[in-house]
Amino acid sequence: MVTAVILAAGVGKRMNRKMAKQYIEINDKPILYYTIKAFEDSTVDEIVIVCGKNDIEYVKNEIVIKYGLKKVINIVAGGKERFDSSYNGIKASHKSEYVLIHDGARPCISSAKISEIASAVREYKACILGVPVKDTIKITDSEGNVANTPDRNSMWQIQTPQAFEKKTLTEAYEKMYESSTIGITDDSMVMEKYSNIPVKVIMGEYENIKVTTPEDLQYIKEFLV
Repeated sequence: MVTAVILAAGVGKRMNRKMAKQYIEINDKPILYYTIKAFEDSTVDEIVIVCGKNDIEYVKNEIVIKYGLKKVINIVAGGKERFDSSYNGIKASHKSEYVLIHDGARPCISSAKISEIASAVREYKACILGVPVKDTIKITDSEGNVANTPDRNSMWQIQTPQAFEKKTLTEAYEKMYESSTIGITDDSMVMEKYSNIPVKVIMGEYENIKVTTPEDLQYIKEFLV
């Protein structure tokens, strides 16, 4: 069984809006609806939504029930940090063998790509979506001077969903909480630091962007119907 854990507890301060970005409406529907619907239409078995404690009833009534999203089995409160929210969602996926962790504000993910990574995780135990970097990347020192130019051919822009064998990811999280959690920005980093399972990169889609700034809203309107 595969569970999708959709993270929707973020505030999104860079959007310069009072409303959290995942609830901004595109074509009269919240961004979070489109994200959940992509997983609803994929091969995943069930969906867990992680949102702000005060948003649980809204998500339940105004998105899940209103639009008849049948695969949602649980809506739980997020934690202080992103990784805390991920862990809360993982724990709420009771009987699953595999989990897919996805950003709620990344609504342009295709159901086909979700199904692809859900299949790949059975082989690799840990895999993430990514796209090759198009631009040259520079690493700078503390004074803003170029220190290094890495080989662009080895650089990937990482996306979600990120897919893992649940047992292995849970064990990695337990080790993380027993030690330092500084600098953890995604679930892949938890696996990289606290597990010996290699993380496989699966080709993603360039349109699978995360809504971060107001400019992103105009971009995603082209893909959401």
